[in-house]
Amino acid sequence: MELHRAYRLINHGPTILVSSAHAGRRNIMAAAWNSALDFSPPKVLVVIDRATYTRELVEASGCFAINVPTRALAQATRDVGSVSGRGQDEDKFERFGLETFAGDVLDVPLLSGCAAWLECRVIDEPHNQQAYDLFIGEVVAASADARVFSDGRWHFEGDDSLRTIHYVAGGTFHVTGDGFEVGA
Repeated sequence: MELHRAYRLINHGPTILVSSAHAGRRNIMAAAWNSALDFSPPKVLVVIDRATYTRELVEASGCFAINVPTRALAQATRDVGSVSGRGQDEDKFERFGLETFAGDVLDVPLLSGCAAWLECRVIDEPHNQQAYDLFIGEVVAASADARVFSDGRWHFEGDDSLRTIHYVAGGTFHVTGDGFEVGA
């Protein structure tokens, strides 16, 4: 295994879309490097490369949203992850016909059709942000589509288009599989 690709061995959790907004501009990008960090208050980690427009908006606004896309949004996930939103007139939501709605707490666009949404306020950690492109967000609001998440658990029975997606490189995605239980 080439060491620069070792991350692929453990990086198959759900792909997310990071949305951001500031001063009338908004953007969305795909991100596979993300993780839960803490329970109370809830915190998440996400890598946002310094070259991205999303990073510029996150640093200016101090907030971002994590959108957990479904299989139905796989093409949109690849699309928004393949182009920059930095152009003066570029709005990836408009370009790709993506519907949004307002967050409950923060001024950040949330992508319609996702399985879940987390509104996050940046916990400023300049060293981690500059050295590793690593952002810590305190989750200040969270919601999920009840068709796939209720009573504190994921359940993906039925419509496969509602399963979460997992990017594994080279344009290949997988969907969350069937759940199973093991005895105590």
